[in-house]
Amino acid sequence: MSPLRSMSVFALIGPEIKEFISNKDFNGLKASLKSIHSMDIAEGWRYLEPREKIIVFKLLGTKKAVEVFENLKLAEQDFIMKNLDNAEVVQIINEMAPDERADLFKELPSKVFKKFSTIINKDEARNVSKLMDYKEGTAGSLMTTDLVELRRDMTARQAILAVQQNLSAEYRENIYSIFVTDENHKLIGSTSIQDLLRAPPDMQIKDIMSSADMIKIQVDKDIKEVSTWFKKYDLLDAPVVDRDNILVGLITVDDIVEVIERQATKDIYEIGKMDAKGGEILSYARATIMDLVKRRAGWLIMLLVFDFLTGTVLKSFEATLSSVVALAFFIPMLLDTGGNAGAQTSITIIRGMATGDVNLKNVWRIIKLELLAALLMGVIVGGVAFGRAFLLQKDFFLAVVVGTSMLLIAILAISTGVFLPLFSKRVGLDPAVLAGPITTSVVDVVGLIIYFKIAQIFIPALRF
Repeated sequence: MSPLRSMSVFALIGPEIKEFISNKDFNGLKASLKSIHSMDIAEGWRYLEPREKIIVFKLLGTKKAVEVFENLKLAEQDFIMKNLDNAEVVQIINEMAPDERADLFKELPSKVFKKFSTIINKDEARNVSKLMDYKEGTAGSLMTTDLVELRRDMTARQAILAVQQNLSAEYRENIYSIFVTDENHKLIGSTSIQDLLRAPPDMQIKDIMSSADMIKIQVDKDIKEVSTWFKKYDLLDAPVVDRDNILVGLITVDDIVEVIERQATKDIYEIGKMDAKGGEILSYARATIMDLVKRRAGWLIMLLVFDFLTGTVLKSFEATLSSVVALAFFIPMLLDTGGNAGAQTSITIIRGMATGDVNLKNVWRIIKLELLAALLMGVIVGGVAFGRAFLLQKDFFLAVVVGTSMLLIAILAISTGVFLPLFSKRVGLDPAVLAGPITTSVVDVVGLIIYFKIAQIFIPALRF
């Protein structure tokens, strides 16, 4: 079957699977499952009935069963574990990639974890314990311990044999690089599979390898920095070392793609003022009404509380508004434009922080650049606002008030959009979470004060 999009694939083969099961044609179903990609089976899993899931899973080959299992949600993994006997579950767990196995065990209830940690392969159990000890969000929590180590005095022929032995043992990760260590497992270099295959059979690894100093990653490095590292050096994989330079694991680009996807999802939800839940995608195919409410209600209530300040400011200038009612016509325009300007700036700064484009070395240049841009944009939108106000009311002084306020609010909004994310980062908070609502609130509250104060200066009827 051609590699189509997962939803369309399962829409095609789902009825066929159900028909095989209904007719008890398990040989036909087993043959059909061989032609379906494991990711497509995992994506379409939710469309199967509980009984159908168990039948399908038991008919998958071991390798494909493991791949499907690794790509299922925790609830589905739990369902499978509860409906297979211990021997079948242990076989699946033993064959899982170490990092995937550790992620599963972290989520299991303590009783279930203790049960399976005592009956799985002892080496695998030790690997799981080591991986689970690493702090979440670090390179250690992301890496796998499945890797190939070579010695510098090996020949190319011996190295290829070592790689083949690992492959025959169900090596789970894509192999791009192979790492060279000493007798104490300290990292001393790396080589690619291509270089190894091209080398003369009797050439020693020390003459083929290159330094790994530029690509190695410390085990406690933040995964955001790791993803930046991969992008900077265009890596397909990277060795992970501890403080003593001992090779402890490997991170591959597919792991980084998942990190980038989750981080992008998290940032989008946070900027949109939703509970990000660590970057978990809110899928309409599985979402319930309560899922939507839980994700959104908290932020809406918090933003509503912030907006109470706007009402307080308006009430304090009630006399000004009642004297010149036309001032109220331009409040939405001023605040919305200011909010948009602040959002544009804060999103640019936050994105720059995520990519490493904004850092301590260039922060003052960025501040200067943004403030000068704020002044120019303030003049532009202020001029437009002046023209709109004059055409609508035919009052020169009112137009001056609106135009000047727009100029100052734009500068205020852009300045806030620059400084709040930088401040958030400085104090260790997530800029996407803090900057959005506070930028909007600052623009709304201070913008109204600016507007009414300028009105009192320029409009004679308001001087008192």
